[in-house]
Amino acid sequence: MGRWALDVAFVWKAVLTLGLVLLYYCFSIGITFYNKWLTKSFHFPLFMTMLHLAVIFLFSALSRALVQCSSHRARVVLSWTDYLRRVAPTALATALDVGLSNWSFLYITVSLYTMTKSSAVLFILIFSLIFKLEELRAALVLVVLLIAGGLFMFTYKSTQFNMEGFALVLGASFIGGIRWTLTQMLLQKAELGLQNPIDTMFHLQPLMFLGLFPLFAVFEGLHLSTSEKIFRFQDTGLLLRVLGSLFLGGILAFGLGFSEFLLVSRTSSLTLSIAGIFKEVCTLLLAAHLLGDQISLLNWLGFALCLSGISLHVALKALHSRGDGGPKPLKGLGSSPDLELLLRSSQQEEDDNEEEEYFVAQGQL
Repeated sequence: MGRWALDVAFVWKAVLTLGLVLLYYCFSIGITFYNKWLTKSFHFPLFMTMLHLAVIFLFSALSRALVQCSSHRARVVLSWTDYLRRVAPTALATALDVGLSNWSFLYITVSLYTMTKSSAVLFILIFSLIFKLEELRAALVLVVLLIAGGLFMFTYKSTQFNMEGFALVLGASFIGGIRWTLTQMLLQKAELGLQNPIDTMFHLQPLMFLGLFPLFAVFEGLHLSTSEKIFRFQDTGLLLRVLGSLFLGGILAFGLGFSEFLLVSRTSSLTLSIAGIFKEVCTLLLAAHLLGDQISLLNWLGFALCLSGISLHVALKALHSRGDGGPKPLKGLGSSPDLELLLRSSQQEEDDNEEEEYFVAQGQL
């Protein structure tokens, strides 16, 4: 009877994990193809991103209110001093990372975007070494070389290569390295109380919106104000379809963060990292099949080389965690490059506030 119960528990855990991974894939891959699809007809990616941020803030506020009503415990609200001094740098870097990533969809294919964003791990490691969040080891040098070499092979003589789009997404990956380093340093400050993902999203979105607004005003403001799709609309039906499509992206972005939180809280950050690797493969296969992205044998070899570097980094993290007897307070960054929020949760925070590390993925608002 006991053995049967263990088997049922194992099967249930496996089914639950598979279901959470598939849910994460739906939101993560879905928002990538959504962004590419929408930017083909709606050429205002920064405005699109800002609207997504507003939707995420709305759902985060509603979630906080529901949790507060059910638990009868007040949610954390930072002072203006802490908000501007400690949260603002992270929010600005996150806004630029997400904004430039979405902007690049105007010029490049999903496959090139996916591959280049995978290089974010390269910049995360570099900035982690600069800020002494990681220790320089030969294995990390090998990870950097594998990812950099893979990126070069994937873009070399690519028939669908676009320098402007590549520069945008590579810039986003570079800023992403700064973003995750700042986020890690922010979340190490336990006194801020931002370990819950809903609280973190709630506090980040307003500053992200304000940080992205100047870029939007310069590059899209005038064109959007004269566009018949929004402000000078003549067809109400068209306006409602556009707004509905934009609102859908915000729902996908919030769902991505929430699905990542569920996956990590029910399994582990290692599960999310491994799932992220296979997600990149699925994205490329779908891009080649559905969108007709042209990927040569050399490009595939470059992608495999890059994934081997990411996989090595995940394996090193797993061995380091096991050797230390389990998760430690943040000591280095997760290896999913497209994470939208790097968050830590409190395990049983109502009782003992013991911290458990996890990473909630980005990538891709």
